[in-house]
Amino acid sequence: MAELPLIILTNRVFPETQAAFDGIARIVSNERSEPWSYDEVAERCRDAAGLMAFMTDRIDHAFLERCPNLKVIGAALKGYDNIDVEAASKRGIQVTIVPDLLTEPTAELAIGLMIALSRNILLGDTGIRTSGFQGWRPRLYGTGLSGSTVGIIGFGQVGRAIARRLSGFNCRIVAFDPRPFDACADVEAMAFGDVLERADIVVLGVPLTSATAGLINAEAIGRMRRGALLINPARGSLVDEAAVADALESGHLAGYAADVFEFEDWALPHRAKTIDARLTAPGARTVLTPHIGSAVGSVRRQIELSAATSILDALAGKEPAGAVNTPSHTPRNAGSA
Repeated sequence: MAELPLIILTNRVFPETQAAFDGIARIVSNERSEPWSYDEVAERCRDAAGLMAFMTDRIDHAFLERCPNLKVIGAALKGYDNIDVEAASKRGIQVTIVPDLLTEPTAELAIGLMIALSRNILLGDTGIRTSGFQGWRPRLYGTGLSGSTVGIIGFGQVGRAIARRLSGFNCRIVAFDPRPFDACADVEAMAFGDVLERADIVVLGVPLTSATAGLINAEAIGRMRRGALLINPARGSLVDEAAVADALESGHLAGYAADVFEFEDWALPHRAKTIDARLTAPGARTVLTPHIGSAVGSVRRQIELSAATSILDALAGKEPAGAVNTPSHTPRNAGSA
């Protein structure tokens, strides 16, 4: 009887995810709360046929050289900038993602970040906890969404989901996407620079690529309205965090909210290694969340199970859902987030 294929799950997963492999594959799953290191994952994948990858993994050419039996990488991700898809394709390795399930919860969090930042919710909460509360005072006046112009950079699935949620807030919505898109009744299509110049709140919804890394740098921030807010629920390295901190100090930006950070983008060798301390300092006009865009229990279960199904389908010779490449051929375009 042939030995069942070995699948590596690099981060802790739900029991239902592990059960999906019962009787079909052998699994080695990380049971720690912390991810395995690059070398730990590569060593465990030495004899593996499949790998379920997460945000914390960096899969490059050198990694794949250490995994001669690998046939499929099922990423429990929407963005896959941490995977060298071209290198995988050349080695005959199928790469799959979960393209749809992260969209709605990410858009939901983006709205939460906008409201928390524009209405000073975090500063108010901190003030009550640290200084006590003695009743209303004329302070912490914010901007709110009603009557504001919200600019969405990237009008793919996430950008459109954000726009749908904004439709009830009585705000003007303008959007830019590198690819032409049909504007609708509630959204005006504009050039990148025009969105920056006209929006009171700018929210990012583009994937991280060589073209979008550092998209929001000092020059771009300089084009934004003085007193504007910047929201990043997409990828950390879309934003130059030091430039954001400078703009907050000067008052050009009134606030920054982010769920993602430069140091997380492991595939970029020159990324910042920590969050700029000025962004996390007490009293900073920031709202920062620990990459919880898709952290809805039911959604995470679906994401993992979708990745598991794609891995098993690929190993069975079926066309897996969410494929982003054709092994031994050119990878498909990543497109908009």
